[in-house]
Amino acid sequence: MSESRSNYTPRPMSSKTTYALGGVALALIVVIVILALRWGRDETAVRNDGYGPVHNAAVVVAVQPDGVILVGRPDARKTLDVYADPLCPGCGSMERVYGQEIAQQQDEGTLALRYHLVNFLESKSGSKNYSTRAIAANECVAEAGSGPVYSKFHALLFTTKQPKEGGSDLSNEELAAVAREVGASDQVAECIASGAKVDAARAHAQGTLAKLNELLDGRAATPSVFDGKTKLDVNNEEWVVEAAR
Repeated sequence: MSESRSNYTPRPMSSKTTYALGGVALALIVVIVILALRWGRDETAVRNDGYGPVHNAAVVVAVQPDGVILVGRPDARKTLDVYADPLCPGCGSMERVYGQEIAQQQDEGTLALRYHLVNFLESKSGSKNYSTRAIAANECVAEAGSGPVYSKFHALLFTTKQPKEGGSDLSNEELAAVAREVGASDQVAECIASGAKVDAARAHAQGTLAKLNELLDGRAATPSVFDGKTKLDVNNEEWVVEAAR
């Protein structure tokens, strides 16, 4: 059997082609490195991880006439103002990353916080009124006066228990169950389950939103944190420590 032989001889790759392929490879490597760095920055490490919520019994909580919830030791050196919506993903992220660091500052008396809760996102909740009901639940728990109990409740509602926009949310009975889980009394749980403070919470939230719009020139956004009249940059990982100085 005869064996066919090809007369084709491969042409060597030109230097231009080699340089072009090398350039493409280098560009891909650069893109991969940049994406890796971005992904690494997107997930901010939890500050003071393992500290937990407030646990100093000297930390107390009170609901002011306008619905603002003040949490801290009576002798706290400084008080910050925090504007948040219970459905706000950014507020949940802030609580997840900085909540334990804030709790330690509250325990030590370096910081107290005034929570101004708004409800402008509640139309994106499954029930269409979740933010207002969550604010009412916060007020029920806060009125009992225990800083540690309120801190645990607030932390759960803004982290593991926070509903996603457009998804299902917690009923009043489920909110009451969360309160019991953190040590709230039966009276507090009944306040939440019955919706006793929903109307007041709605009025408080509307007043708070008007104030936030005034502070931000009509562009209300949450989370917003103020040290006096100065709006803090919560994207600065050291903002809690710097505010406590």
